Amino acid sequence: MHGLGNDFVVFDCTREPLELNAEQSRAIADRRFGVGCDQILLVEPARDAHTDFYYRIFNADGSEVEQCGNGARCFARFVRIKGLTDKTVIDVGTAKGPIQLTIRDDEQVEVNMGAPRLAPSELPFNADAQAITYSLDVNNQSVEINAVSMGNPHAVLVVDDVTTAEVETLGPAIESHAAFPRRVNVGFMAIQSSSEINLRVYERGSGETLACGTGACAAVVGGRLRGLLDEAVTVHLPGGDLSIRWQGDGEPVWMTGPATHVFDGTLSL
Repeated sequence: MHGLGNDFVVFDCTREPLELNAEQSRAIADRRFGVGCDQILLVEPARDAHTDFYYRIFNADGSEVEQCGNGARCFARFVRIKGLTDKTVIDVGTAKGPIQLTIRDDEQVEVNMGAPRLAPSELPFNADAQAITYSLDVNNQSVEINAVSMGNPHAVLVVDDVTTAEVETLGPAIESHAAFPRRVNVGFMAIQSSSEINLRVYERGSGETLACGTGACAAVVGGRLRGLLDEAVTVHLPGGDLSIRWQGDGEPVWMTGPATHVFDGTLSL
């Protein structure tokens, strides 16, 4: 499956448990010797009475992460396509708490991503105190970032033009910066207007992807905190567009976008 080109191998683990080790995950994600994907998603039985399923995410390097917005939309379409539920509003447990997925009549999926977390300890991010922006020394320069957790950590930079942004060099340097003990996703945002941005995201453990749902949410939060963006924003990513809404402090971020089923298969592990 894919969400705007951010692609996934999805396993139905509701009938039989599956534990992937890092080597298996890397083999599945390999685009030449495996299936090929940015991340692997596991659809598991609910772990409490208030949710319908549980959701786990593994990066292409085998590391497990807490959240993935494009994957969440694919998760919603997957459980419907496979007949695992007939609900259009689906409550899903994750490592960072529950999220709610709504499948609309046009097959777009709306996701309540929860309220962003801005305290440095929530990412985690080493900073003396919470602030709107932080200065980070990297690659012999100082860059200004927002630090936002959307269930997973994001550093957001404002750039003049995403096509000339230093994604290939600054992305991995910030991802593994000592200030982020568990690494970080890195977003490069160019403001087109108060309701429109361009965005590229370097994802920890996967590299640059065509789209990143949590990255789009974090970018809009960062832009709103800087006073640059409206409540509703269209985010243009290399793979396509997402609609993001955030009213402000304490409110959830809402993400709407497509999710596409590509093919089914069986895999010997």
